[in-house]
Amino acid sequence: MPVYKTNSEEETIALGERLAKDVLPPRGLVLLQGNLGAGKTTLVKGIARGRLACPPDEVSSPTFTLIHEYGEPVRVYHIDLYRLEHERQVATLGIEELLDRDALVIIEWGEKFPRLWPRDRVEIRIERHEGDQRGFVTTATNAS
Repeated sequence: MPVYKTNSEEETIALGERLAKDVLPPRGLVLLQGNLGAGKTTLVKGIARGRLACPPDEVSSPTFTLIHEYGEPVRVYHIDLYRLEHERQVATLGIEELLDRDALVIIEWGEKFPRLWPRDRVEIRIERHEGDQRGFVTTATNAS
């Protein structure tokens, strides 16, 4: 399990960019786990830049819209399930169809609905430490 550390928002964005280029699959599912304010959306800013989808300042939390799309064609889907309470609510979003597209699907708060996700995925757990320091633990699983 690779572990990464960052000490600022800029370093977290740079880490996201590096993960997008060197670690994450070209398409598929990434689940981001971490408390409020852990840096999930900040990491997505770097991933979106690394996938040449958009600059970091165009990425924002989809807490109220639930899904943001980045890139033309779409290279990154950014989903936030924080406000959802039931699996049936998640089912209405069409995430299964998004997983069939040639894009990376990144989900914040996916751990709330563990039964919904395919076994083939990457999980990144973000731990907030003192000040702006963050720890990132990545785990890749697959069905094979």
